[in-house]
Amino acid sequence: MPDIHVSAAVIVDDEGRVLVVRKQGTTRFMQPGGKPEAGESAAETLIRELHEELGLLLDEADLRPLGTFISAAANEPGHRVVAEAFATSVDPGSVTVQAELAELRWITPADLATLPLAPLSVEHLLPLAWPTPAG
Repeated sequence: MPDIHVSAAVIVDDEGRVLVVRKQGTTRFMQPGGKPEAGESAAETLIRELHEELGLLLDEADLRPLGTFISAAANEPGHRVVAEAFATSVDPGSVTVQAELAELRWITPADLATLPLAPLSVEHLLPLAWPTPAG
């Protein structure tokens, strides 16, 4: 299965909501981020993508590495996505839809049942944002 390498952000606000975005022409919401350009590190890719897509100005000190995660690609059937994920927090008022984005939403765990989400978000990234209490 061909791999798509991306950098993705788990962005949480002060209320514990997580930012997800939907690109134009797609139906599923996912973590913001994108594919690297030649020579970019995963963090550099994410910083550039968050600026292009959301107008955010971050630097590497703002990002906390979460690891590498693999899932089926949301919008490219037959592919899988290999994501370097980072966590950060931002003020919701500092985020605006730009570039190829159609919309953004700040979601809570209650939205999981109703919102169409990318496999990477459901399987890996949102559980990192909202850890389940140990039972």
